[in-house]
Amino acid sequence: MSQPPPFGLMAEFTEADAMTAAVRAARDAGWTCLEAYSPYPVPEAAEALEVSAAPVGYIALAAAAVGAAFSAGAAWYVSVHLYPVNVGGRPPNAWPVFMPTTYLVAILWACAAALIGMLALNGLPRLNHPAFFAHGFNRASEDRFFLFLSAEDPLYAPDAAGRFLRGLSPLRVTEVRSA
Repeated sequence: MSQPPPFGLMAEFTEADAMTAAVRAARDAGWTCLEAYSPYPVPEAAEALEVSAAPVGYIALAAAAVGAAFSAGAAWYVSVHLYPVNVGGRPPNAWPVFMPTTYLVAILWACAAALIGMLALNGLPRLNHPAFFAHGFNRASEDRFFLFLSAEDPLYAPDAAGRFLRGLSPLRVTEVRSA
């Protein structure tokens, strides 16, 4: 039985600054398919990876606008056309009455869209990933920082990538194989 093909190489670091420096070095060397894993957010590494959270905000804003329009429209249609009731002498289309539910529905839609958008943009849920089986990767949620260079990158050559990563002084470099 042959071994599965290589998925990439994983370098393990003990400090966030070392991982951030490694990400910058990899970007400067021309690597484009790389990922960083850490137990807490590292804004400098995200900046070096050119990762942005802006699309999630736009998704939430659009969903809030659609949800608010839907809620206000539905409340107006029901109050004016389907079930007009004279309450306290107000006209059936008194818009201030619709605002509390419109506001709450907008928030609900924005939260749901932000969650779904974040999961979709991150490719989650992903219950199985070859990186999960890298030696020591279970500490990525505790106290270790990892830089992954993908075999899909045009610069990837196992020996050259290994030398490059070892030159960044990691704790260890591990080959990650496809499952």
